[in-house]
Amino acid sequence: MRVLLPYLALYKRHKGLLTLGVILAIVTLLASIGLLTLSGWFLSASAVVGFAGAYSFNYMLPAAGVRGAAIIRTAGRYFERLVSHDATFRVLQHLRVFTFSKVLPLSPAGLARFRQGELLNRLVADVDTLDHLYLRVISPLVGALMVIVVVTAGLSLLDVTLALTLGGVMLVTLLLLPPLFYRAGKPVGESLTHLRGQYRQQLTAWLQGQAELSLFNASERYRQQMENTELRWHDAQRRQSDLTGLSQALMLLIGGFAVIAMLWLAGGGVGGNSQPGALIALFVFCALAAFEALAPVTGAFQHLGQVTASARRITQIIEQPPEVVFPQKSTQPPETVSVQLCDVTFRYPQQAHPALNNISLNVTAGEHIAILGRTGCGKSTLLQLLTRAWDPQHGELLINGSPIAGLDEQTLRRTMSMVPQRIHLFSATLRDNLRLAAPQASDEQLMDALRRTGLQKLLEDGDLNSWLGEGGRQLSGGELRRLAIARALLHDAPLLLLDEPTEGLDATTEGKILDLLAEVAQQKTLLMVTHRLRGLARFNRIIVMDNGQIIEHGSHAELLANKGRYYQFKQRL
Repeated sequence: MRVLLPYLALYKRHKGLLTLGVILAIVTLLASIGLLTLSGWFLSASAVVGFAGAYSFNYMLPAAGVRGAAIIRTAGRYFERLVSHDATFRVLQHLRVFTFSKVLPLSPAGLARFRQGELLNRLVADVDTLDHLYLRVISPLVGALMVIVVVTAGLSLLDVTLALTLGGVMLVTLLLLPPLFYRAGKPVGESLTHLRGQYRQQLTAWLQGQAELSLFNASERYRQQMENTELRWHDAQRRQSDLTGLSQALMLLIGGFAVIAMLWLAGGGVGGNSQPGALIALFVFCALAAFEALAPVTGAFQHLGQVTASARRITQIIEQPPEVVFPQKSTQPPETVSVQLCDVTFRYPQQAHPALNNISLNVTAGEHIAILGRTGCGKSTLLQLLTRAWDPQHGELLINGSPIAGLDEQTLRRTMSMVPQRIHLFSATLRDNLRLAAPQASDEQLMDALRRTGLQKLLEDGDLNSWLGEGGRQLSGGELRRLAIARALLHDAPLLLLDEPTEGLDATTEGKILDLLAEVAQQKTLLMVTHRLRGLARFNRIIVMDNGQIIEHGSHAELLANKGRYYQFKQRL
């Protein structure tokens, strides 16, 4: 239960709406009880009075009370649903933002051990499950407690013994059944949460790996694993439904006994009156209505196991200490950037060999450097260290002679423009995806960046309002790459970090992009990772890497003259 405390603290932000929702729920429950109690007494009293006493019996006041209770119940239920769900959605929004704000600093180091499907399930489904804490636990529990107090106090005006008897039965029921069904439902709830996450993870992997699974004839076997997980998930759901049915049956049974007890005790007299008449019906119908108010409580505590399991899964992520910590002190981004790597060594978690091994590199402001090497030699890792996706285990990275760790995150991001290997697009408009790099850019600036990168065709479909699907699925690999370059141009930072910027482009387009990069980066520092050897003669220096080390560097002409690794690359063309 302690795992829920941080999330309960978040509810304070919306305590006004949440409290109003609980108050409206209590008013609705009391109106329902009052409606059934008053209606039962009114009908019984009318029957007892009969036709002969019709002129002496006040029909108007009870009838008005019945209508008033009915109106209050209807209006109260409507506004209770409106307020409670609005408050719940606001809490969920806050929970999502809170969770994402905790997860973001962990990327990528703290999230590397989680698969994408599992991480998505925790951030979406598990956060959604936390809304049960208010709707199915807190609100019904507080409502039930207030119903017991008000019903007991109200009936005490007529008969203290009967009121305490009914109130005592309700209180004992409230104290015993919820903990009992919480213990019974906790393993089932945890199983449901685990199987739900496992199934969605398998489904995500199956959808993403369709090509590979079909190629290796493993699709059917993987599908069978999913079906087995789904069957176990259904079995857990069935067990939870059985517990829900059992809790409702017990509540009906206890409620039936309470009604019989009220009928028997009230028949012997109410408030010293040995001929209680219609008051018997009042106590009996009040008992029926009161136990209806208690009905949701036992079922609610079964969901507490799911809520606790979901909270624990989220906490496992957000309580990890971030691998990279940025200072809070804000500084002004520099206009020119020099980069120094001093004996830098970096090893990925659980990897035997370092990705970078004792690298030293000095890049002066305005210098253009191309980085070559085989796949896995550490080229992209070097750029990631400059963005502080990771921190090296040994050595130091300097920006303009100062440790990069001394820059706050905002300043560091404004200092560099990055074109990564994997381009991320959101399911939003073209304008929204471009403004990630420059939130204040005008439409003219956005369209100019698209035209400069050869993407004017995207403006023909719907201008900047054209919708890019999830991941930009309607775009080719080359278009995605150029869109990332357009964002880098809009960001306009003094340091350009490019990871395979011309991958997927034809020779003509590649030449245009390289000319564009040379033009916009005349006064900027540029580091470009590439496997392609076109246009490298224009770079000030070329660095060749292998096994996490720099094995040669120099200008295009110098490396050709040395006939080393770079010369071998050129000979293979």
